[in-house]
Amino acid sequence: MSFLGGPELVHEVIEKIRVIRDRLRKAQSGKKSYDDVRRRDREFDVHNWVYLKISPIKGVVRFVEKEKLSLRFVGPYEILRRVGKVAFELYFPNDLALVHPVFHVSMLKKCIGDPSTIVPLEGFEVKENLVYEEVPVEMLDRQVKKLRNKDVSSVKVFWRNHLVKGTT
Repeated sequence: MSFLGGPELVHEVIEKIRVIRDRLRKAQSGKKSYDDVRRRDREFDVHNWVYLKISPIKGVVRFVEKEKLSLRFVGPYEILRRVGKVAFELYFPNDLALVHPVFHVSMLKKCIGDPSTIVPLEGFEVKENLVYEEVPVEMLDRQVKKLRNKDVSSVKVFWRNHLVKGTT
């Protein structure tokens, strides 16, 4: 009694496995070369000053505007020590005691200049998951535009922790 596929089936399976491995190797190589072109190695030393990336969240209303959705950094904070190859421990003031002080290098941005000249933001509360709440301070302007059969009202709002150009 002979095997159903015989040696031909075994050779066919081995050939298909070789083709799959070659295609996986090619895909991984392409992804690696794509990432290597765009990757910037960030190196920090102990006692350097860095900014920490956080994400803004809005209460009820979300405005779709590029400036509001851009990356936000707070700080600067001093690096206390290196933890592993790509993580650093930061020194936080007492108001950020709830935030874990160890961050991946991708969450940090080098502070260029003298950090003692930077004025800290008052009333700026960062939560444990590195988000902060946007709070409207003042309504600067109100308009009502007439369309064909409806009125569309728009309000210009000045947000806390933003410059005047950051109004929406």
